[in-house]
Amino acid sequence: GLLVRIPGDDAAEMTADRRRLVRDAALVHVDRHLRKPATNDRSLARRDRLHGDRPGYRGHDIYEHRAQPLLKARVLQGAKPMWINLLLLFVPVSMVLGYMLDVGPTWVFLAAVLAIVPLAEWIRRGTEQMAVISGPAIGGLLNVTFGNMAELVIALFVLMDGHTTVVKAQITGAIIGNGLLGLGLAILFGSFGRERQRFNREHAGLLSSLLILSVIALMVPAFFHYTERGIFASPRANELDEKLSLGVSVVLILIYIANLIHTLVTHRNVFASEEDDLEHEGTPWPAWKAMGVLLGGTVLVAVEAELISGALEGTASRLGLSTFFLGIVVLAVVGNAAEYLSAVYFARQDRMGLVLGITLGSTIQIALLVAPLLVLVSFFLGHPMNLVFENPLELIAIAGVAFAVNAIAHDGETNWFEGIMLLGIYALLVLAFFFATPPVQ
Repeated sequence: GLLVRIPGDDAAEMTADRRRLVRDAALVHVDRHLRKPATNDRSLARRDRLHGDRPGYRGHDIYEHRAQPLLKARVLQGAKPMWINLLLLFVPVSMVLGYMLDVGPTWVFLAAVLAIVPLAEWIRRGTEQMAVISGPAIGGLLNVTFGNMAELVIALFVLMDGHTTVVKAQITGAIIGNGLLGLGLAILFGSFGRERQRFNREHAGLLSSLLILSVIALMVPAFFHYTERGIFASPRANELDEKLSLGVSVVLILIYIANLIHTLVTHRNVFASEEDDLEHEGTPWPAWKAMGVLLGGTVLVAVEAELISGALEGTASRLGLSTFFLGIVVLAVVGNAAEYLSAVYFARQDRMGLVLGITLGSTIQIALLVAPLLVLVSFFLGHPMNLVFENPLELIAIAGVAFAVNAIAHDGETNWFEGIMLLGIYALLVLAFFFATPPVQ
């Protein structure tokens, strides 16, 4: 096991400069040991039990949290299952089925959906490589731009066909999929062979706070709509919904920008201080290759999204499902499948802080950035979309994610049963959406 001690009889009496020097020395020591295989849960528990009373010792989880960006960079190449590249075969297959052969829409839809999974993964690889080349600040902006590119492109094409309820369902599905399905799978598989896994509560607290903010922001337009239409029966209810949604969207985007400034500028020493010394196994990509992967992947995702949008109604009719259900389950999960695999990988490496960053970070980005952008863009596309989730099940689902995540994250540790609970909540919601009457377009 690795023990990092702050010398001195009373760490509380140390000066701020002395603390910084000791902390920096400890981080170098931690980084050196992270090159070795991760210690098992029994060793970590024994270390905490033996040294928990020593002044300045805060448990292994705080050092794990501060070392996560270094570890993330070093395992960047190994975190991607190679078999996912086999799904790239569905890119030409879907194009042949969609543009050259006269086949049913179901086959086109399934082939295009499978093709989106590896394309989303390659876009994320290119984003990570560009972040290494350009530094943490620009890398953070690139992550914002391309982090949920697959979901955004699919939603735009569905929106251009006028399926606003499907787009809203996709937003709801992405939120519950990341927060329940992705995190639940990671906790479950990460707990195999371990009694529990730990993460830094302070970082998880910030993510939980942003998640609660997202829930409030998405519930306000719904209650406003209920008040204007259901109580006061206002003849201008639709117009007021659109105006409120535009205002809420602007506020959410500004909050997300403020969050970027908080994490990348004013509190960069807390969230990204280690990213300046990223080290990789293997040679980083040249800039032209990373940019080419980003642009090429985005173009191909747009082509596949067009195929999905065109085959959506036909597939729903053939399978006896609603387009609402396909949007909230299939389209939402497909766009985030690569992130789920990465979350499971890092959970097996006992890096739960990083897992929370992947799953909850994507959830927050969907709620605070992608959804507001879709509202703003919809007015230019001629198919205005508001942020009113008229189906109460969607509101319950979004609020349930926040409550479940906060209940699990408050103690700074997870176990396999908590993963089962998250997956159980997701299964209950999917069943409800399967039997629910879809909203009127």
